[in-house]
Amino acid sequence: MAGNSQRRGAIRKAGSKKGPVVGSGGVRRRGLEGRGATPPAHQRPNHPAHKRAKQAARSQQGRHRKTDETETVLGRNPVLECLRAGVPATALYVAIGIDTDERVTESVARAADTGIAILEVARHDLDRMSTNGLHQGIALQVPPYQYAHPDDLLAEARGDITPPLLVALDNISDPRNLGAIVRSTAAFGGHGVLIPQRRSASVTAVAWRTSAGAAARLPVGRATNLNRTLKDWADAGLQIVGLDAEGDTGLDELDASGPIVVVVGSEGKGLSRLVRQNCDAVVSIPMAGPTESLNASVAAGVVLAEIARQRRR
Repeated sequence: MAGNSQRRGAIRKAGSKKGPVVGSGGVRRRGLEGRGATPPAHQRPNHPAHKRAKQAARSQQGRHRKTDETETVLGRNPVLECLRAGVPATALYVAIGIDTDERVTESVARAADTGIAILEVARHDLDRMSTNGLHQGIALQVPPYQYAHPDDLLAEARGDITPPLLVALDNISDPRNLGAIVRSTAAFGGHGVLIPQRRSASVTAVAWRTSAGAAARLPVGRATNLNRTLKDWADAGLQIVGLDAEGDTGLDELDASGPIVVVVGSEGKGLSRLVRQNCDAVVSIPMAGPTESLNASVAAGVVLAEIARQRRR
């Protein structure tokens, strides 16, 4: 055998034989050991099922976020109007390198004066916050509104020297109407506004802006069941007065000197059947012209002004 033979020319030269080789240290052996059961497809990062599950979770989170979680106001005019109205924002996003004008300058100044965090972000970050990209380089983050419990709403109203004056909304789906009614309620001495938890407009940034800051001073409560809450308030001694274009009681006949709840129906559907049954009276506003009905927020303002007039007298 070559290297072991004593024949001349068959002997390996000194120093040509391979020396000891550093071993693998057991790496190969451990590499061959089992790693347990194969995880499901949706848990493997590179598997299409994992990507589909991640996308579904993101979509579900987005649908949930539309209810009562953080909202983002986009655009220079809406952001400035929210800051002027005193919306309790948490952050102001400004795109890097945008062309500033007086609206952006005033927005940044107001945010700095009120202690709102001002963050410079890339434009593509704002693009992800909006669905159509029409953010104009500025956005405002608004936290979810803290609703009051109906019992706390009534207790706070009874703590005032004037008789309780509350406003409940039925089938009001436009946040602008909600904001305008909140503003009118605060202007005419109301103590709070009650909305149902479902099928109703909520206190979003649009409602904040329309209320002109009144939502920061006037509590807004939310009832799980509007009919049950109205019954409880009626048992507590409050007069339930519905407002509907087809009401059988004229506004001039309303006696609002005592505790009262004004229930405002929508402009199209009016009051729902169960809510109408729970009302002590359904009031309509007399009109001289051919107009069939008023906007819900305008009608609520007319009735609240009449109640304030009676109480001043």
